[in-house]
Amino acid sequence: MIWNREMECISREELEELQLKRLQDTVRRAYENVPYYHEAFEKEGVYPEDIESLDDITRLPYTTKDDLRKVYPFGMFAVPRKEIVEVHTSSGTTGKPVVSGYTREDIEIWSEVMARGLTMMGLTEDDVIQNTHGYGLFTGGFGVHYGAQKIGATVIPISTGQTRRQIEIMKDFGTTVMIFTPSYGLYLSEVAAEEGFDPAESQLKAIGFGAEMWTEEMRAEIERRFNAPAFNIYGLTEIMGPGVAMECSEKNGLHIAEDHFYPEIIDKNCERVGPGERGELVLTTLTRVGMPVIRFRTKDITSIDYGPCGCGRTLARISKITGRVDDMLKVRGVSVFPSQIEKALLRIEGIEPHYQIIVTRPHLMDELEVRVETSPELFSDDIRQMVETRDRIEEFIENEIGLRVKVTLVEPGTIPRSEGKAVRVIDKRNL
Repeated sequence: MIWNREMECISREELEELQLKRLQDTVRRAYENVPYYHEAFEKEGVYPEDIESLDDITRLPYTTKDDLRKVYPFGMFAVPRKEIVEVHTSSGTTGKPVVSGYTREDIEIWSEVMARGLTMMGLTEDDVIQNTHGYGLFTGGFGVHYGAQKIGATVIPISTGQTRRQIEIMKDFGTTVMIFTPSYGLYLSEVAAEEGFDPAESQLKAIGFGAEMWTEEMRAEIERRFNAPAFNIYGLTEIMGPGVAMECSEKNGLHIAEDHFYPEIIDKNCERVGPGERGELVLTTLTRVGMPVIRFRTKDITSIDYGPCGCGRTLARISKITGRVDDMLKVRGVSVFPSQIEKALLRIEGIEPHYQIIVTRPHLMDELEVRVETSPELFSDDIRQMVETRDRIEEFIENEIGLRVKVTLVEPGTIPRSEGKAVRVIDKRNL
């Protein structure tokens, strides 16, 4: 099944003609309506009329998350604030988060690209989709929600948590499609077993997952436990949310909605590389009204394939994201930066500014441990004060990153020192 055959099966020549027209319009609107881009283009000596071909996009400056953060909250909007009907934000790392604003037209675009992706998974108006992604300022839950409603499916907006309730709903409501992070899906299957419910005997026909690193072995285990195919979903708040690219039945890369998002792959020198070469994904919105974003550096490592796909779609495919060019961690679907943890630690008295973040996957779920050096005074004090300090640190970190982590207080001098960059993160997961 193909949701929008005209666009998803468009010829490369027709697509590039459409992309150029939309790129020119986006650059013009950004230059005229977004002070940040007006200044950035002026600084580079490039103007809307200079974009005469798709290759001319390389004349435009890159946009980074820091750039978006500098104009918090509404400095990237290209329309009056009253035309923005919805806002979402990233988690925020060293201070203010990135704000993403949507007009009614943008919500329709978001619904459209997600409808395409969900159709790739086999979703129809007859399905019941249980969405365990979070609803709130994050984009995860809403993109899936809008796409499913666009198709006409029944949406269960259960959001995250309530694991035993999730199992009950899946059984009672006849869920046919599940949306979850890979690690949470495995945990759901364990709880289902405890409840005496076998998901493999349910009505499930498809699973959509993303938001964290995973292996093909994990995908295979999820498919075995739920007796349903699992499809990869990719998106990011700064560009739109989930639905930027999604996997079809061939499971040979994620089709990117190129009529709405223009992709580039760059190397460590910020030079573009060719098809099949791995590098950092850069995205430009082509149709977004409320907040056009030009040449956004996603930090995600992937490659792009313009070859034909067995599903019949002609839109290019990006490979599964295999890493990041920065130090961000994905833990249980949540973006975590060491700087966030450091920010929380610096608010606590009695500890030293030496710490390590240990990420493991001992069984099915990611676990994050923060080892922190105490001051000599605290380490020699009574155990009650040590426990109180540990509990305070755990609370502060949870407030900062949204995850409960294990904190281990270690004696002074036991965290390795470095004359260069300190090794703050030890990721022991097999990703």
